[in-house]
Amino acid sequence: MIHVYCMPGMAAGPAIFEYIKLPDESFKLHLLEWNIPTKGISFSEYAKHMCSKIQHKNVVLLGVSLGGLLVQEMTNFIDVRKVIIISSVKTRYELPKRMLFARYTSVHKLLPTGLVNNVELLAKYAFGESVTKRLSLYEKYLSVRDKGYIDWSINELVNWKQEVPCERLVHIHGEKDTVFPIENISNCIPVSNGTHTMIIHRAKWFNENLATIILE
Repeated sequence: MIHVYCMPGMAAGPAIFEYIKLPDESFKLHLLEWNIPTKGISFSEYAKHMCSKIQHKNVVLLGVSLGGLLVQEMTNFIDVRKVIIISSVKTRYELPKRMLFARYTSVHKLLPTGLVNNVELLAKYAFGESVTKRLSLYEKYLSVRDKGYIDWSINELVNWKQEVPCERLVHIHGEKDTVFPIENISNCIPVSNGTHTMIIHRAKWFNENLATIILE
């Protein structure tokens, strides 16, 4: 049995994985979720804490967006079979220019994150798309609405220092991702018409391909 631990993206809850299905005879999915970080905790310390939730050996870690960064950090503390990142980045060099600009100017600290209960605005940050048509849907998926957590997440994202991709990593990326444009991404499995939220909207693609990707 291969145990697959899934980490959602910024502000998102485990519900984003609700349509992901892997063959029961070979795989078991475990859904992780964000806890509100304690004041002053580093991304690395947070990752180490998250490792305490991993109950099996030689697991697959799967992370979406910011969760993709987190699962990579977790490999510093536990041995894994494979790391799969979706709609994410492998190093700081794959971050888009606007995020690098934020790193050097701290402009991200001026973002109106106090409006975390404005789901439309939160979705713009977390998913990179306007969601007026699917607001009720996103209210379900964006379940972490703590201002301190959002501030911390954005700060850790723009200041991520990873220079070299971690080992045993597979990167799956949508060709229409507006948060992390594919032009900045190297060595990935591209998904045509995949957006930043393809874990939800292209679940069929994952259900057809994920088991093979894990076993390769």
